[in-house]
Amino acid sequence: QVQLVESGGGLVQAGGSLRLSCAASGRTFSSYGMGWFRQAPGKEREFVAAISRSGGNTYYGDFVKGRFTISRDNAKNTVYLEMNSLKPEDTAVYYCAASLKLHSVSDSRDYDYWGQGTQVTVSS
Repeated sequence: QVQLVESGGGLVQAGGSLRLSCAASGRTFSSYGMGWFRQAPGKEREFVAAISRSGGNTYYGDFVKGRFTISRDNAKNTVYLEMNSLKPEDTAVYYCAASLKLHSVSDSRDYDYWGQGTQVTVSS
């Protein structure tokens, strides 16, 4: 069992930056691939980024285009999402998720545990 708690969301102006954190409980954090997804009102949940167990491989949604960076610190049981050059269309609730398999990194069904989400609002 893994519990995930996101933090770092908030209100930011377009062009600004935010750093999201996701703290995981348990001693098996390094056994999980980790991902970030987002969901805007009235839209489906969307893949943002994922990172392998060791952190050696990272994956991003097409819309990221170099603006976001995912990283992890296994000693701190934490995964991060650094978001730069934010746009109003990035406004959404951002969720972190953990996957034992991480076969299809962009498929939410591949993830076993989810956090409660953190709101990111980008004003124009």
